[in-house]
Amino acid sequence: MRVSNVTVRKRLVFVLIIGIFVFGLFIVRLAYVQFFKNGELSKKALDSWSRQIPYEAERGDIVDRNGKILATNVSRPSVLVVPKQIRNPMKTAKALSSVLSMSEKQAYQDITKRESIVRITPEGRKISNEKAAEVKNLRLPGVFIAEDFKRHYPKGKYLSHVLGFAGIDNQGLIGLEAYYDNTLKGEKGHVAFYSDAQGNRMSSLKDKYIPPKDGDNLMLTIDSRVQSIIERELDNAEQKYHPEGEIAIAMNPNTGEILGMASKPDFNPENYKNVSPDIYNHNLPIWKTYEPGSTFKVITLAAALQENLVNLKKDHFNDPGYISVAGTKLHCWKRGGHGSETFMEVVQNSCNPGFVELGERLGKKRLFSYIDKFGFGQKTGIDLQGEAKGILFKPNKIGPLELATTAFGQGVSVTPIQQVAAVSAAINGGYLYQPYIAKAWTDPDTGKVITQNTPQLKRRVISEATSKEVRYALESVVAKGTGRPAYVEGYRIGGKTGTAQKVKNGRYMKNNYILSFMGFAPANDPQIVVYVAVDHPKDTIQFGGTVAAPIAGKIISNSLEAMGVKKQTGGMEKKLNWNDQPSIKVPNLVGLNKKDIQSYLTDIKVDAAGKGDKIVMQSPKPGVKVKAGSTIRIYLGDKKQKDD
Repeated sequence: MRVSNVTVRKRLVFVLIIGIFVFGLFIVRLAYVQFFKNGELSKKALDSWSRQIPYEAERGDIVDRNGKILATNVSRPSVLVVPKQIRNPMKTAKALSSVLSMSEKQAYQDITKRESIVRITPEGRKISNEKAAEVKNLRLPGVFIAEDFKRHYPKGKYLSHVLGFAGIDNQGLIGLEAYYDNTLKGEKGHVAFYSDAQGNRMSSLKDKYIPPKDGDNLMLTIDSRVQSIIERELDNAEQKYHPEGEIAIAMNPNTGEILGMASKPDFNPENYKNVSPDIYNHNLPIWKTYEPGSTFKVITLAAALQENLVNLKKDHFNDPGYISVAGTKLHCWKRGGHGSETFMEVVQNSCNPGFVELGERLGKKRLFSYIDKFGFGQKTGIDLQGEAKGILFKPNKIGPLELATTAFGQGVSVTPIQQVAAVSAAINGGYLYQPYIAKAWTDPDTGKVITQNTPQLKRRVISEATSKEVRYALESVVAKGTGRPAYVEGYRIGGKTGTAQKVKNGRYMKNNYILSFMGFAPANDPQIVVYVAVDHPKDTIQFGGTVAAPIAGKIISNSLEAMGVKKQTGGMEKKLNWNDQPSIKVPNLVGLNKKDIQSYLTDIKVDAAGKGDKIVMQSPKPGVKVKAGSTIRIYLGDKKQKDD
C-alpha cells in the first residue's frame, strides 16, 4: 500500500514534535539539576568524598566550692587509619605493632578493614603523648593522630563515689560524671579531608576544620577542707576497727548544700576496673537503707515537742529496763533500767522505753504524719544517681508494736541522706531543704557563671521554738549523755547516738551492728550537720557513742575550725565519767620567768622552745580549756627581744 506524501509529512511533524518535547524535558531536567539541585548534589558529592578525623571535646572540669580541681582532663591522643590510603599494609602493620605493643596480625586486620576510617582499639586509644610522637615520626601514609583526652582525678580515691568516672569514649558512667554528662561532655569537632574512591587525597579541595565545643565546668557545694577531714577520719577508723563499711555526710543545715560525702570501701576512678562493681556502683550515703536505730529518735522527739505532749524538764518517766507492748517486752540498752528520770534524761540516756511512751502519746496517725513531713519514705531529690526511698510500715500494717518500735528507730528502713536532711530540719528552725551538690556551672574559657543553683525549701515541719528545744536537748546528749565522746570544748556540739542491729533474711543478726552518730554545731547556731555510720566494727564495744561519736566529734570540730567558725563560751559543761580527764583553763605564763612557773604545772606540762629566761609567747592562749595532763608550748626570750 502506497503512503501519500501528506501522510509522510504528518508523521515527520509528529516525530519532530515528540523529539522536541523529549529534548525539552532533558533541557528542563538539566537546568533543574544545574540551578536548583546544585547545592544538594554538591553536598552529597563532598560527603561521599569526605573523611573525618574526630577531635574530642574536653569534658568540663569538676571543682569544689573554692575552685580546687577534683576532676579534669589530660591529653591522650588516639590512632586512626584510612585503609585505602595505606600503601604497604604489611610494613604499616609491623611499624604500628612495634610502637603500640600489639601483634602484627591484629594490626594488619585493623588497617585492612573495608571501612573509610578505623580506630586502632584498644591499643591505639588514649595513648601517651610520647607514643603519639613515635607514631607521627613513622610518617606512615593513611595513619593519623587524633586529639583525644583521658579523664583524670588528681586526688585518687578522694570523693570517688560522688564524682564517679567517665569511660574510654569520654562518656559519664556513674556519679556526677553520669548525672550531668550532657553538660560536661561538650560537642565533638573534626577535620574533614577529601579523597576519591581509591582513597587518594583530593588536593583541589581544602581540608575543613570544625573545632570541638568543650563542656562546661561544674562547681560543687563540696568544701575540700571538710572532705579531706572526712576522708582522713574514715581512713583512721578503717585501720582501727576494720569495719565492713563506713559512711559520712556533712551538710549545711540552713541550705541543703553537701559539704562532704564519703563511704568505704572506696576506689580510684581511674582504675575502677580493679574493684568489684558492687563497690563503685553503690554510693552508700544515698543508696544504703537500714534500720537507723536511736538517731531516729530525734524525729520522735521533735514531733512530741511540736504537739506539746511532753515537758522535757518537768515530766518524769520510770524505766525498769523494759516496756511491754502487745505482749512483747521491748528492752532498754541498760538492762537494769534507768529508774525514775525526766524526759530530758530519757533523751540523754537514749532510753527506748521512754521513747515508746512518746510514740504512744503521739499515736499512729501523728507520728507517721511527722515521719512523712520530715521526708522519710521518699527520695530527697539529691542530684546523684541511685538514691533509695527507704521502707516504712504500710498504714494498715501499723499496730501497737510497730508504732512502739518505730518511735525508737527499729522496724523502719531509711537512708543516711534522709536522716541528714530530716535532722537538719529539726535543728535549723524547722525548714526541710532538698540536699544538693551542684553549686554552679561556669564557662570553661571565661570562668563566668552560666547558671547557679540555690537552696530549695520543701516545707516547714516544726516551729522555731520547737527546734530550739530540740537543739538544747541534743546538746545535753553530748554534754551529759550517750554522746559525750563527741564533746569538744568550745564548739557546743549537739547530737544523737545510734546502735542498730542489722537484719538479714528477716532476722536480726547476732553481734552485728551499724553504729552511728548524728551531730551538729554550734548548738545555738548550727553551721554543719555530720552523720557518721560504721558497719560492724571489730574488736570494740558495740555502741554508737563509743565508735561513731568520737569520729563525728573530730570531723565537726576540725571542719568548723577550717571554716573559720570560732569557739565560744556559754555551752553546757561536760558531765565527767570516772575515767574522764577533767578540763582546766590554760594559765597565763607570758611575762613570767621560766624558773617561776613550777606552781602552775600541777595539771599541765610544758614544752619550751627558744633561748632566754622570759616566756614571751605560749600556745594554746591563756583561758583556753584543755584536758588535765595536756602539754602546752612556751617560747622563751628576754625582755629586750620582746620589746623589739
